[in-house]
Formats: sequence, C-alpha cells, structure tokens
Amino acid sequence: MFPKLFTIPAFELFGRHLGPYSLHMYGVLLVAALLAALWLAGRLARQNGLDPQKVQDLGIASIIAGLVGAKVLLILVDFDQYRASPRALLDVLQSGGVFYGGLLGGIPVAWWYIRKHALPLFGTLDVLAPAVALGQCIGRLACFAAGCCFGSSSTMPWAVIFHSEDAHALVGVPLGVPLHPSQLYESLGTLILLFILLAVLRNRRFQGQVFTLYLVLYAVLRFILEFYRGDVARGTVFGGVLSTSQFIAILVVFLTLAALPLIAKRPPEAV
Repeated sequence: MFPKLFTIPAFELFGRHLGPYSLHMYGVLLVAALLAALWLAGRLARQNGLDPQKVQDLGIASIIAGLVGAKVLLILVDFDQYRASPRALLDVLQSGGVFYGGLLGGIPVAWWYIRKHALPLFGTLDVLAPAVALGQCIGRLACFAAGCCFGSSSTMPWAVIFHSEDAHALVGVPLGVPLHPSQLYESLGTLILLFILLAVLRNRRFQGQVFTLYLVLYAVLRFILEFYRGDVARGTVFGGVLSTSQFIAILVVFLTLAALPLIAKRPPEAV
C-alpha cells in the first residue's frame, strides 16, 4: 500500500512556515476512477446514439450526489460513534463512504437529470452501468492504497500485511496482521463485471437489461465479498447477522428482479 505518493517537507516562505504537504494515493486514484468512468460513459453514449456531453454531465451530477450519499450512509451505520464524538465527522471528509449510499444517492439525481434533459431513461442507465463498474474497479485500488475497506484475517498465501501508521490512525487497518485483500477482490470482481456488461450492451434485447444486470450481479458480488471484510465501521443489522451492505444487496436483488418483467416489456424509448 502507498497511502502517500509523496510529501513536501515543511519549508519557510516569506517568513511564514508552511507544510508539510502530502499527496495521497487515495485521492489520485479516486480522481483517476472518476475520469475513467466519465470517459467510458461518453464513449458508450456516442456508440449508442446518445449525446456524450449530456451523459457526461449526468455522470458528474450523479458522482457529486453519490459522494454525498456515501458519506451520509457511513454516518448512519455508525451513528452512535459520531454522536459520541462529533469531531469524528471531520474524518468523514477523508473517507469514500459506503458505496451503496453513493448508489442510492446517485440514482435519484440521475433520474431527475435524465427527465430534465429528455434522455431515454433505461437506455442512458445502460450506458452508465459499465462506467460505474470501471470506476469501482479503479476506486477499490484507491481503497487498497489507503488501507480502508480492509479484509478479515487470513492464512491464504496471497494475504496482505499493512504497515502504515498513518493508515492505521486514519482508517483503523490492523498492522502486521495477514488480511484478505478484500479491496483487490472487489477490484477484480468489478473488472470482470465490466466486461460482462460491455458484452451484453452490444447485444442487449431490451433497454434496461444492462443496468438491471449490473444491479443484480454487483449485489451478489458484494454480498459474497462482505464475508471477507474486516472493517466493522461499515455497520451491521439483525444483531450482526448481516452487514448493512449485505442487507441492501438482498433488497436490491429482490426489487430488481420484481421490476425486471415490467422493464423488459417497456417499448424502446427514442434516442
């Protein structure tokens, strides 16, 4: 892991003491994830007869709403901690938050933007789904670099050991303990998901097929991966039987499958 790409030592300028300043790998990779997702969304929009600029603007609006939603859900799942120590809310600014909070925050904004600009609803969501998967793939590498979203203890030969005191202080990752590289598991899983979505997009049978497939496959992937997570801050429900993300994943699968017949029967929307 490389939580800090480099650090500029403290220095004096015009009689003032400045620094030190650090460039964090998490921020660099997160920006790379967002840019890559926007690039792919624009490219797929053009290939599918949509306005690339509108789709990319939609992506930016959804990303902003998603970042807010991810942090809100992070606070809600560990509300007692933040209520007991309000100053800990400042740490939320340095965290990516809970992904499902981002998804739940981004979808309503995407729906509003699509309606406002008269874009085909499910046709546009089909284009955005692979872009989201690409962003997740790179974004989890950012988590690995920072040490957040860490895995549970492991005896597997590919277990990883973190050593950064800064990462331990910020996100609580255990040091010197072999852990499942849960961030890399999800990065690989979403990369495979990306290729599946791109293949289906080229041969989709109805508008909405790619988007609903993404919702179901990612939910299944996330449900499984949660068993290898070790960070308790992500929250649990039913007395610890399920993590918050597992519970949301189950809801997403049931709601998506229930809506799928209606989506499949919708007449194609004009592009």
